[in-house]
Amino acid sequence: MVTKGKIDEKDHIIVRMLMENARTSLSDIAKELGISDVAVRKRVSKLEKMGVLLGYSAKINPKALGYDVVSLTGIDVESENLLVVAQEIAKKPYAKSVCVTTGDHAIMVEIWAKSGDEMSEIIEEISRLPGVKRICPAIVMDYLKRDC
Repeated sequence: MVTKGKIDEKDHIIVRMLMENARTSLSDIAKELGISDVAVRKRVSKLEKMGVLLGYSAKINPKALGYDVVSLTGIDVESENLLVVAQEIAKKPYAKSVCVTTGDHAIMVEIWAKSGDEMSEIIEEISRLPGVKRICPAIVMDYLKRDC
């Protein structure tokens, strides 16, 4: 749920600290802000209700889990199939993020695969979805920055 509300500097600091480390304790945040744990808990709850904080996650190194091929893949589809294709891909475990975009491609997907052969199979699977016109995978060589 997204609700309107005011976000002040302390809220921005809370968000920044949780983005840097989702495991940051409320006590550590409270010390940084000079307020009580209870006040931080209330602010975090407010940010969750406002839809600012959507969840908490860990940053994962795909290669450490055996995913040797990661791609940022653009997919062009017929407009009438856009949401159906995006939703179908979003159900797949290999799709780590799926975005509908206005750029060069209608859909952008981050795909994790264990090998080049598996990536080829995934691309072939996507190509068979109704309305898919073109698939443009770009293999990630290295991450220079990854905040989320």
